[in-house]
Amino acid sequence: MVPSNFFSFLLVISLLASQKRATAKDDSSGFHGNERDALLALKATFNNSFLDSNWTGIMCYLNEKTYWYGIQCFNGRVTGIILENMKLTGEIKEDALVNLTELSNISLKNNLISGKLMKFANNPKLRNIDLSSNKFHGEIPQSLLYLNSLEALLLQDNNLTGPIPGFNQSSLKSFNVSRNNLSGKIPETKTLQSFGFTSYAGNENLCGPPTPILCNAKNYVSESNSENLSSKSNGSHFIEILVVVNVVVLVVILFLFIIYYKKYKKLKKEMKAKNLWPKDEEHDSTIADRAIEKKAIEKRTPEVERGKLVFVENNQPRFELDDLLKASAEGLGKGNFGNCYKAMLEIGQVVVVKRLIDLKPLSSEEFVRQVRAIANQKHPNLLPLLAYYYSKDEKLFLYRFAAHGNVYNRLHGGRGTRDRIPFRWSSRLAVARGVARALEHLHQNTRSQTTAPHGNLKSSNVLLDENEETLISDYGLTSLIALPIAAQRMVAYKTPEYQSHKLISKKSDVWSYGCLLLELLTGRIPAHSAPPGINGVDLCGVGPPRGERGVDGGDIRS
Repeated sequence: MVPSNFFSFLLVISLLASQKRATAKDDSSGFHGNERDALLALKATFNNSFLDSNWTGIMCYLNEKTYWYGIQCFNGRVTGIILENMKLTGEIKEDALVNLTELSNISLKNNLISGKLMKFANNPKLRNIDLSSNKFHGEIPQSLLYLNSLEALLLQDNNLTGPIPGFNQSSLKSFNVSRNNLSGKIPETKTLQSFGFTSYAGNENLCGPPTPILCNAKNYVSESNSENLSSKSNGSHFIEILVVVNVVVLVVILFLFIIYYKKYKKLKKEMKAKNLWPKDEEHDSTIADRAIEKKAIEKRTPEVERGKLVFVENNQPRFELDDLLKASAEGLGKGNFGNCYKAMLEIGQVVVVKRLIDLKPLSSEEFVRQVRAIANQKHPNLLPLLAYYYSKDEKLFLYRFAAHGNVYNRLHGGRGTRDRIPFRWSSRLAVARGVARALEHLHQNTRSQTTAPHGNLKSSNVLLDENEETLISDYGLTSLIALPIAAQRMVAYKTPEYQSHKLISKKSDVWSYGCLLLELLTGRIPAHSAPPGINGVDLCGVGPPRGERGVDGGDIRS
């Protein structure tokens, strides 16, 4: 009995030890076998000597710390893979990320990786995906549609084919599939339509808004070629039925037309007999007058109606809309009245493209007249309008590119980091002086006393060019933007006069300029012009206490 109990005891101890080892395989120290196997499979695919020597041991140590290059961890789980600009090669497998269920960020941009895009059904926490500038081919996987937390999807500069899935996640703020071989109509979802045409440029077979290319039968050739024989047979039967129906409809229409014509001739004869029918000469002259009027209207707005880029500066290098679509583009951010993009043309010129939304219901002639008024404002401290584009579905402004960004970012960007660029008092004074001169010019050249010549003066609309010269942008948009939208978003409508008496005047710009001066002086963000999600302070209402210090450490009284 004793030996039997002893061996039973040993057996229990052995089982407990094996259970402990099994538990230790996926503990909080970071050793999760499935995740490690997935990363080692990626390493074998890339065949990179640096990763071969670096990706050894435990990838996530003590919950968060990692010794593996490019691997991010949290609570002992792999949450990020960042391998950029490493010239990685190899054909990645579609199921490469299946076991990385906690993954939230992946960036493999600027490599030479090939294969089809990975399946993302097992990665519900993914927020940022950047696979740009590689050699991925095949279609964009439908599994991306189910990533409800997706914020950025960058797939530009690959060899992707097929249609664009119907992305409609409200969380998606950055999207780019330019310079691939995608085809078909861009889905009309709210999310995809919110991005500019530069997110789709370089795909010759894409059509529909936001691109200026209309969809027709040619755009769907690739889709029809992919149908099987059964679908072709069904399609041919449908066409035959459609032809028969069309013939019947045409016969009915022709029969009704004959009846109408006979009644028309009979009525005309009776009215002529009673001298109630107008003379033919008068009728003919009316038709001729209308034809002349129509031709005159067509001559007044030829370029606008054809949807071409119209340049307002004669001394600027000219290019076409196709050149703009082929240009390398970069998103600069979302403004109150549309997104802005930096476009680098093949001729070497860099321009900023502003996509206009929420405009008044203006005719083409009214739009051109307002744009010409904006373009005629010439001053060294005003950002000049280079060209504009007008069509029924798209309105664009093209501006000079200001290399040193805007004053808001100079004042408030990079706080508490080494990347912060000092903004000295002399530079702030130069900005205040430049804005004042530009504002004076706008006010002297605006006759109306019941409008704000600028209307949206704030630090994010004050730019700095390569010589640190001050340039004001977004002036004159009050003539284009619909009033309900302007009242919600423009700075001039935050003034005390408008809040109390619904009045707008030149003094509204003066109030905005005073708020800008306080922002330059204190380094604080004003509440009335703070970007979405940023809490500002009421600089233009109650002032700060005496002796309070600004963000740059100086006493604001000095």
